[in-house]
Amino acid sequence: MSIQNKPLQRRGFLRGALATAVLLPLGGALASCAGGGTPEKSAAPGGDVDPTKNPFGVAATGKLDAVIFKGGYGIDYVEFAGAIVKKNFPELEISINPSTDIAQEMQPRFAGGTPPDLIDNSGAKSIGFSTILDQLEDLQSVIDANNLEGEKIAGTLFDGVLAPGTFDGKLAAINYVLTVYAWWYSASLFKENNWKVPTTWDEAYELGLEAKKKDKFLFVWGKEAATYYQTMAIESAIKEGGDEVRLALENLKPDCWSLPAVQSVFTAMEKIVKAGMFKPGGSGTVFTAAQAAWSNGQDALLYPSGSWIENEMKDQTKAGFEMTGAPVPVVSASPKIAQTGVRSAGGEPFIVPTKGANVAAGKELLRTMLSKEAATNFSKTKLAPTVVKGTVPADGFGSTALVSQTSMLDKAGKDIFTWNFVDTYGMNPDQLVPWNSFLDGKLDTAGLTKALQEITDKVAKDDSVKKIEVK
Repeated sequence: MSIQNKPLQRRGFLRGALATAVLLPLGGALASCAGGGTPEKSAAPGGDVDPTKNPFGVAATGKLDAVIFKGGYGIDYVEFAGAIVKKNFPELEISINPSTDIAQEMQPRFAGGTPPDLIDNSGAKSIGFSTILDQLEDLQSVIDANNLEGEKIAGTLFDGVLAPGTFDGKLAAINYVLTVYAWWYSASLFKENNWKVPTTWDEAYELGLEAKKKDKFLFVWGKEAATYYQTMAIESAIKEGGDEVRLALENLKPDCWSLPAVQSVFTAMEKIVKAGMFKPGGSGTVFTAAQAAWSNGQDALLYPSGSWIENEMKDQTKAGFEMTGAPVPVVSASPKIAQTGVRSAGGEPFIVPTKGANVAAGKELLRTMLSKEAATNFSKTKLAPTVVKGTVPADGFGSTALVSQTSMLDKAGKDIFTWNFVDTYGMNPDQLVPWNSFLDGKLDTAGLTKALQEITDKVAKDDSVKKIEVK
């Protein structure tokens, strides 16, 4: 596949806050998950277009092949939407398959011209968008269509959620989940010990000293999720240094990891590492086991993650834990963005390959997922908001984590931001190596900076990689 080194432009900020609404009744039935493997290619003849019921002209017969990343959210929420599609198109054969390694499984299918009709391009091993952009449908037609309730989808979404999936005016991906990034803690444990959630790195260090008195650690990590701490560090550095930091990283600038704001955060984290406030052995621990040591064993006080963490650990969380999120800390008393600012962005990017055997059906499944019925089902079962407004009640379905997300977004106001360079260029696998070494205490700030810059420079200098200019 030929890729031009043409800069693409993308906007980097998300605007809007999570609203509350009356819970809508659920409907439909659970769909079954078909077996794995590559299905036979279907000609999928076009059906009659009905702007209300069938805007993409899905044929009455044919096959729909979807591959969904099986991470913290599972795949049953897509099966739920698939059951609705099946009800509307009873003769359509629907195959919804899980994957834990999207890149490995999907790249051969893209190369062979037989990609699925809908893909959730998520997870640590997702496909870098710069490598498949020219093979994806423009999903503006989905946004312009009406949802199942008869409302234009564009008017039902939170402001700014389409920006991360838009490149040079092409809406190549629709991110489904409104992910809020934070560090998470047990509100009940903090109340029991009269601990306050830190707002600065100095306060975090002091909390780590208090944790030691209780034979606990400040942090814990697992090898596959060591870069969760990179996410936390970048967010803190952007709040400290503002757009200068965000744009330098997004645009792969030389020495971007050496900016003062970034270095101040790395230095603060190194102090915590050297003080033994990270539970040892993380680089040899499966990340879910490490997370369980926090959520069930309460070996550590804080854990940085996206808002998928509650659902991911729902079966391994201590009773009465009261999982709650809070904005990550800043270094100084005068950051460029308030400490209450948060990183929030659409997650779980869904794409429709142009060479899918049944593109219309892929879009129809995505349209169904964006209905109030399917979005409400997701929020209720996964305890996380989607990009669809008006689907989360004020009590968060009884979830303290979901209520805290609403609170964080409300308090952040306009200080809501995101970045995308790690996913855009598929850097995460390479970045995991130095971060595991850093958290292990085997790499200092200088070594971490050097390693991350080398990874960044390699991408920046690779003329075969399409660059995305962020303004």
